[in-house]
Amino acid sequence: MSTQTHAFSVHEPRRNVRKHRPSAIGTAAAGSLTEAPAGLVLTTTVPREFVHRAAVSEVLLTGWEAVAEPEGEEVCDSSYVIRAQWPRGHSLFSQSRGYQDPMLLVESVRQAGSLLAHAEFGVPFGHQFMMRDLKIATAPELLLATPKPTELELHTECHDVVRRGANLAGMRYGVTVRLGGQRLATGSASFTCISPNIYRRLRKDKPTVATQAAGAPIDPATVGRLSAANVLLAEEPAAVGGSRSWAVRIDSSHPIFFDHPVDHIPGMVLLEAARQAAYAATGCPGKLVTGLSSTFTRYAELDAPCRIEAAPGETVDGATPVRVTGVQSGYTVFTADVVLSAPALHSRPQS
Repeated sequence: MSTQTHAFSVHEPRRNVRKHRPSAIGTAAAGSLTEAPAGLVLTTTVPREFVHRAAVSEVLLTGWEAVAEPEGEEVCDSSYVIRAQWPRGHSLFSQSRGYQDPMLLVESVRQAGSLLAHAEFGVPFGHQFMMRDLKIATAPELLLATPKPTELELHTECHDVVRRGANLAGMRYGVTVRLGGQRLATGSASFTCISPNIYRRLRKDKPTVATQAAGAPIDPATVGRLSAANVLLAEEPAAVGGSRSWAVRIDSSHPIFFDHPVDHIPGMVLLEAARQAAYAATGCPGKLVTGLSSTFTRYAELDAPCRIEAAPGETVDGATPVRVTGVQSGYTVFTADVVLSAPALHSRPQS
């Protein structure tokens, strides 16, 4: 995930961008579709470039459109309904104990902001997004796995839009997630857009491959993983004030954590490291992440060691809060408050 960030002011969203909606195919369609039922809806993903992914398989969004009436009561600059589909068998964010991986929700919220920035607000490809913060809160019902992929709507409202001249400089957006018409999760994020010239001056010649040895992974089972290749934590002999600490294992050749070359540790990698740290610190890898509130303060570099610290709080009604902090070269690069909840199978609304 390219990191992203910023705030906003009043603006006019772009009017000349083609909306990406499912296509309704009637019986008069040509070729092999002539026998298709009337009103058949065809679903595709949005262009991968809109969500900063190299692999089409990593695109979770399937369409969007502007709406006149926002989901919430707060005044917003513009609002949209974004559709998403979560696969039943993602190679990294896979189902476990009858639930979809909550990181699919986190990634969907991230992709929503990138999509709208490019498709609706006219941010050119090549601009960098620096994430300031990202939050989600979900009911376990949203995550229940079924025999079909999860189809959901992200009702998204854009706030505090800031422009420099004609260019988007940043914005904040809020998301209400609906499944089968039911409101089951919320999310929000804010980001800043940086032009290629400014980014080059800012980042200079930062490496795009990890220069630190990854270190031996901790037991995958302690962080809810099956493969050591997907473990982001290496044990460190530090435990101070009730916190536990691990070195971050960075493999810049990982096909999903590093879907494309970047000159920093992506935000989604840091958030997955936070989730793993919360599991390892509590000893509860079977719990669901039902809440996550993260703030990014600095780039996490590929050429310096990064450490993750986790301090669990008191469990109340089956929910355990964990404060996770990422530290590099003596500076905090991000914080994440993770909420782990005991899973209990619920009935899923029909979509």
